Amino acid sequence: MDEYIVALDQGTTSSRAVLFDQKGNLVAKCQREFAQIYPKPGWVEHDPRQILSSQMQALRGVLEESGVSISSVAAIGVANQRETVLVWDRYTGRPIYNAIVWQCRRTADYCEKIKQRHEKFVYERTGLNIDAYFSASKLKWILDNVPFARERAEKGELLFGTVDSYLIWHLTGSKVHATDYTNASRTMLFNIHTLKWDEELCRLFNIPMSMLPEVKPSGADYGKTRREILGESVRICAAVGDQQGALYGQLCFRPGDVKNTYGTGCFLLMNTGRKAVVSQNGLVTTLTAALEIPDYALEGSVFVGGAVVQWLRDGLGLVAAASETEALANSVSDTCGVVLVPAFVGLGAPHWDSDCRGVLSGITRGTTRAHIVRAALESIAFQTFDVVNAMEQDLRIPIDRLCVDGGASVNNFLMQFQADILGAEVVRQAVSETTALGAAYLAGQVCGLYGDLEEKRKKRQEQKFSVRKCQMRNGQRSCVHGRRLYIVLCTRFGSVCGVLFQT
Repeated sequence: MDEYIVALDQGTTSSRAVLFDQKGNLVAKCQREFAQIYPKPGWVEHDPRQILSSQMQALRGVLEESGVSISSVAAIGVANQRETVLVWDRYTGRPIYNAIVWQCRRTADYCEKIKQRHEKFVYERTGLNIDAYFSASKLKWILDNVPFARERAEKGELLFGTVDSYLIWHLTGSKVHATDYTNASRTMLFNIHTLKWDEELCRLFNIPMSMLPEVKPSGADYGKTRREILGESVRICAAVGDQQGALYGQLCFRPGDVKNTYGTGCFLLMNTGRKAVVSQNGLVTTLTAALEIPDYALEGSVFVGGAVVQWLRDGLGLVAAASETEALANSVSDTCGVVLVPAFVGLGAPHWDSDCRGVLSGITRGTTRAHIVRAALESIAFQTFDVVNAMEQDLRIPIDRLCVDGGASVNNFLMQFQADILGAEVVRQAVSETTALGAAYLAGQVCGLYGDLEEKRKKRQEQKFSVRKCQMRNGQRSCVHGRRLYIVLCTRFGSVCGVLFQT
């Protein structure tokens, strides 16, 4: 009898369930969107009940639409948006507040205050820069601002988790409160060297340790689903942060392997093996997915990647669908001087400027929507360039190959432009659901459905975007980067930069 793996891919804007067969081929997928909540400028929330219900709908939907019986499912793997914080009642499972999303900037001022005294200490323990992006300050905010939350937490009545923990807790009928190394490493409460929750960090952020989940390898036993959910119990054999899941799905197991996921944001990870590289260029150190002891990785997070296309569609009305952007970008030879910096919620790596805001510059009477659309797509590539350049400086080696995935990676214009400005080959797998594939690989290895993944590396189908020599020379690469820096500086210091950085 054929056996399958279901990967739950709980993302920032939707919940998906993806079905893979014994060979790791994608059989079917089901997606359910849910509401984005913006209570104040810079604040981003999700309703935890919608996260759970949309994920359950997607899980049931993928089985119904594929016609695969639950008895044929060997295991479930969970991948999730990282850093997003949920707090719920240990006894009822009810959330005490909305999930505070990784994009939310409400704790930026607090983070700036503690950065002045504790930046080195936090980085040495966690590999992370102190920023509102990570979980710790969001959790502290809930405890400090929801009535009776801190009192209840100190009594042991409340549980904290990233989205994986929340889903697993509900899937198992409250029997398992756990997370994996990759998600724990993004909380700013976890010591990536000892692989344990750090008591001093918890004291710094005033977090009761009784709230924290058990931490396991990404591929491990996470219990079984309640029989009532699907009619039969199914093993949960993996939990992994979405970006580490994508790194695993890309089979980036060797030091120096790099991937970029073009999702709502852009997330670049480079496997650095057993060495925890200390970045001097604005990157963070994190953990990779593994069946046992994880390796280390350098990571650079771009806050607004594919979300800029959503802005073009929903905010400006320049396109009716994301698929229109490729043809529009190709309809003009360049942006005609238009440059967009989509710093809508500040800038992530390598700049880490929470006060920076977006800029659209170079507009003339001759500017058309095609120029703006092309500038928006180029902005994704420019931000990726900044992170790749930082990685090259930290490792002192050139990066000549970038593995890509995520929704925006289907845009051929973007991928070719990315290859040209990087001066590196961009490689896109035939299976676009790489995050889900990583969760499936992990779960499949634990339950015995998948063996040696090196064989899958040899057989996978890829599309390669090579550097167009006529489009890319060393001088042009420097010019592109200089222009990018000019725009970033303009967002911070105003027109005075125009005197210093004419392009």
